Amino acid sequence: MTEADKNSTDNEVYSTIFSSKTAGQFKDRIKHHLMSFQGRDPMRAGPRDLYKALSYALRDVLVEKWIETQKNFYAKKSKRVYYLSLEFLVGRSLGNTLINTGLMGEVARALEELGYKLEEIREIEEDAALGNGGLGRLAACFLDSIATLQIPAYGYGIRYEYGLFYQKLLNGYQVETPDNWLRYGTPWEFERGSYFFPVNFYGKVNSYLDKKGHYRSEWVDTEDVMAMACDYLVPGFNNDHVINMRLWTARASRELDLSFFNAGDYIQAVHGKVISETISKVLYPSDEIREGQELRLKQQYFFVAATFQDILRRYKKKNLSFDQFSNQIAVQLNDTHPAIAIPELMRILVDIEGVNWEKAWDTCTKTFAYTNHTLMPEALETWPVDLIGRVLPRHLQIIYEINQRFLEQVAQRYPGDTRRLRDMSIIAEGETKRVRMAHLAIVGSHSVNGVAELHTLLLKTRIFSDFNEFYPRKFNNKTNGITPRRWLLKCNPGLAALISDRIGLGWVTDLDELKKLEEYAGDVELQEKWHAVKLANKKRLARIIEEQCRIKVNPESLFDVQVKRIHEYKRQLLNALHVIALYHRIIAHPGQEITPRTVIFAGKAAPSYRKAKLIIKLINSVADVVNSHPLAGEKLRVVFIPNYNVSLAEKIIPAADLSEQISTAGTEASGTGNMKFALNGALTVGTLDGANIEIREEVGKNNIFIFGMTAAEAEYEKQHKSRTPAMIYEKNPEIKRIVDTIRDGMFSYGDRELFKPIVEDLLNENDPYMLLLDLESYLACQEKIGIAFRDRKTWTEKSILNVSRMGKFSSDRTIREYARDIWGIKDI
Repeated sequence: MTEADKNSTDNEVYSTIFSSKTAGQFKDRIKHHLMSFQGRDPMRAGPRDLYKALSYALRDVLVEKWIETQKNFYAKKSKRVYYLSLEFLVGRSLGNTLINTGLMGEVARALEELGYKLEEIREIEEDAALGNGGLGRLAACFLDSIATLQIPAYGYGIRYEYGLFYQKLLNGYQVETPDNWLRYGTPWEFERGSYFFPVNFYGKVNSYLDKKGHYRSEWVDTEDVMAMACDYLVPGFNNDHVINMRLWTARASRELDLSFFNAGDYIQAVHGKVISETISKVLYPSDEIREGQELRLKQQYFFVAATFQDILRRYKKKNLSFDQFSNQIAVQLNDTHPAIAIPELMRILVDIEGVNWEKAWDTCTKTFAYTNHTLMPEALETWPVDLIGRVLPRHLQIIYEINQRFLEQVAQRYPGDTRRLRDMSIIAEGETKRVRMAHLAIVGSHSVNGVAELHTLLLKTRIFSDFNEFYPRKFNNKTNGITPRRWLLKCNPGLAALISDRIGLGWVTDLDELKKLEEYAGDVELQEKWHAVKLANKKRLARIIEEQCRIKVNPESLFDVQVKRIHEYKRQLLNALHVIALYHRIIAHPGQEITPRTVIFAGKAAPSYRKAKLIIKLINSVADVVNSHPLAGEKLRVVFIPNYNVSLAEKIIPAADLSEQISTAGTEASGTGNMKFALNGALTVGTLDGANIEIREEVGKNNIFIFGMTAAEAEYEKQHKSRTPAMIYEKNPEIKRIVDTIRDGMFSYGDRELFKPIVEDLLNENDPYMLLLDLESYLACQEKIGIAFRDRKTWTEKSILNVSRMGKFSSDRTIREYARDIWGIKDI
């Protein structure tokens, strides 16, 4: 089947799911936008012109629904939810809009009458570079569920001009280039020029007594940057409810300094503009240098300050005091990046609005809720005190005041316990004093939630045990979820149609409906169709791999997939060690039966994360050796697909047979990739980490492959070292050979220095990721997987059972729990 045939088939599948109205009306809208918005002759327009015109036409539909949605919010005096996130990894908007509005069939027919295929037009859209990994993708799933559940809410973040980076591979090394996703503009954006807010930095603080004798502070002599709102509309599924994601872009308070311009210094004339607008240029500037750290802090405060001016603008329309603030407003902090919002709200209430500290603090804590996303102590965000003091001097004063009052409460509860005071303080003492943003978020919020049951347990018992004891009712769990609209209905139309043919469409908004599939798991006819859908998806991915990586892979082979952010704790290296073991077995025993396997990697490493980038190089070097060896043949192929993003994930995930979720137990907060793969029929190989535990509980222990240490066992080994990497290396010949071939240069043309850091880490008895300690179990588990895959009937049955038991992992369920337990919104 050609790519064009596959696209045509997808359109036919969508047409069976969505009824198609007359295409004439939409064809006229497209022609209108070609001429009026783009100045193009419809007879001479190209695919990109059609994409923009179609997107504008759909945006017209969305904005009408959005206006009605906003009117309803005001009419019902609804409590509003503000979801603050530094990332929103939304991917492409065209397909998602067509799915949720039910216009897929109508638009496909309209484009056909104009001589175009819908999939051809959909492929033109750039992925919105507004996030990096799971944090941003979770936020995007949440907005989809919020809109579908008709919750009065807004997403707030930054409109990055370049996002993180565009990843290329050069000689196996990651090379970062700008991700200029806006070079052609985006038709999905509304620039709100009427919503310009000043954001202040630097300056100094003056203190004085007001007319009533109250102590007041004033932040003066600041440098100002303007924040302009850009709205992206998010439709709910089939319900006419549309919310908006409001992203801020930085603008200079002055475009041009005429004094420098008239003096002939043209560069200095625009210097202020360039510096100001850098704030919204790039996601996660490098924090290895002082300037990068300062820019990150400014980014966080920039979007928080603009957001709260917008929140207050909206609140003050109907309120003269702040008595009802926390009853009408709920603010969810997606990790610690927006935690500076806590002292910002206190500054507004105390310094500007004249609210006394006690009342302001009560309002503040009732307004904020904090979601933690990490179990890695080193990943808990901290800022140098002197940096905050210079960039945000008033906020540092407020943080110290919050900390002093908090520690007084701790001292009252635990007299003389200096250890507890030190460990719970918002300010970390040391050679460089630092502000612990997670501590600030915990103290300043009424709710702190983890994102999987194990994650929350470890937060309460290990990471923040003192806080959990002090605030026994503050910590709670909200296991993550994914939207089935994008991660099954949109990305896997063949499987969606097959499921809907058996059990109806109810699962799209009630994922528990998938349970009805369970009774058909052993049905031979369904199994054959299920396998055919999977094979078609694998053939499509095989074509993409050949096109992008110049590697031919066998679609009949086991597609073994690990796609996610490259990080040591996610253990892509463990997967690579298994590949090396397979390679050695094939070469040593060419006649031995080995299940053909295609091992697929994708993901980006942070530009300054040298170890992660070296792991990418090793994977590609192993791939070069394996793929070029004549004995490997079709038994083993290794590919690293560059520039992983949402759109690529939508093609990879439906094609996966095996989902690698192999982080060291006790390090992954939840994971959502594990849910996406399982929802699309892949079986999971994983540790008992994050949401893997809950997936096992749902799908059954016989339908998932678990290996390695538990979190408790891993913690025990860290403390007692009953087994060390050196012991395993010496006692296990296969593992010794794996390590030795890396060290001896088999994958680096004899260069023993290139991968020396990796070898040293593997053999280090203090390896925090414990790769060799889990490798024996992992190799044994993978051998069982290879054998299991040969039994196609049983494997397919397990695949069906996995899908049928994924109801818990809908983001709709997660958002209902947030709304009920944290935001105080009951009527959903």
